[in-house]
Amino acid sequence: MIEALKDDTIVHKVGGRFKFTALIQHRMRELMDGARPLVERNGRNDFEVAVQEICEEKITFELPEGVELDK
Repeated sequence: MIEALKDDTIVHKVGGRFKFTALIQHRMRELMDGARPLVERNGRNDFEVAVQEICEEKITFELPEGVELDK
């Protein structure tokens, strides 16, 4: 799983390192608050589950409605 973090493909898939980090943080908070994992846990911690969910495109980064990124 950590090998996936060495490849920038996943970072580019979600739109950059900041979005990737924010997505991991948001999903880990959901998991810690009791959300069900979208992938098999198989002994993995919340961080590993969140990264696996992103790799499998089970979750994505979306801006709240009405929010735009500066270009």
